Amino acid sequence: MTYPVCAQKAPYPTEVEEGKSYYWCACGLSKKQPLCDGSHKGTDIAPIKYTATRTQKVYFCGCKVSVNKPLCDGTHAKI
Repeated sequence: MTYPVCAQKAPYPTEVEEGKSYYWCACGLSKKQPLCDGSHKGTDIAPIKYTATRTQKVYFCGCKVSVNKPLCDGTHAKI
């Protein structure tokens, strides 16, 4: 089993648009954090699709271990 890499110990504030889908990097290897750039290929980790229900700022998880993936739940404060 492959474990994700902690990209950063803080969330990524990101502006999202209502109805648009985003693919959150779950592996921590993407160079386009917090979104997927395909770097997970060769691992058993896949990106998580997030579809915005409204236009707003959301906080995508940076540590990659949030229970509320793909959004930050504060878990980074405990690692």
